[in-house]
Amino acid sequence: MKRILIGLGTAAGAFALAACGTSAAAPGPAAPAAGSPAGGGVAAASTATPRCTTADLSVSLGKAVEKSPGQFDVPLTYRNVSDHTCGLHGVPGVDLVGPDDPTFGPVYHLPRVDNGVKYNEVTPGTTASATITVLTPSEGGASWTPAKLVTIPPGQTRPLTVGWPADLPVLRQDAATHPGSYVNGILADPA
Repeated sequence: MKRILIGLGTAAGAFALAACGTSAAAPGPAAPAAGSPAGGGVAAASTATPRCTTADLSVSLGKAVEKSPGQFDVPLTYRNVSDHTCGLHGVPGVDLVGPDDPTFGPVYHLPRVDNGVKYNEVTPGTTASATITVLTPSEGGASWTPAKLVTIPPGQTRPLTVGWPADLPVLRQDAATHPGSYVNGILADPA
């Protein structure tokens, strides 16, 4: 009987915390509130906010920035083109598509690194980005330059496509255990 009462007390305490909106397991806001100049319109989202569908989004690539010798970061930016707020979080799927490599073929599937915000909302007309990190070939090495990038937003199945910068070759490491090219999780835009 004592164990049953302790169990009921524990359950009642958990329900009370949930009713107050407090949860030890839920992360705090990871991005600035909507309307904040530094947030790009991305705010902490409720898990009840529907995810952005592919139809809600457009995609573009930003300017490649060298983060270390031979390794570049390229912003992959999603814009909410719908008339409603939607949740955009997680790691997108990214394939680089280019010439037919004799060993690996024309598609390079980038590994995913889940290091973005856990939940966020993108209001109509605003953006959120994931960074693509790519390793370029060493001088004199085999050169492979994608023609386009195909991305599937988190939680979706339909792709979006954008052209790849013609001056940014990528070192193919399809079989590598720790490749230097990958896609990071979605974050709020810095501006």
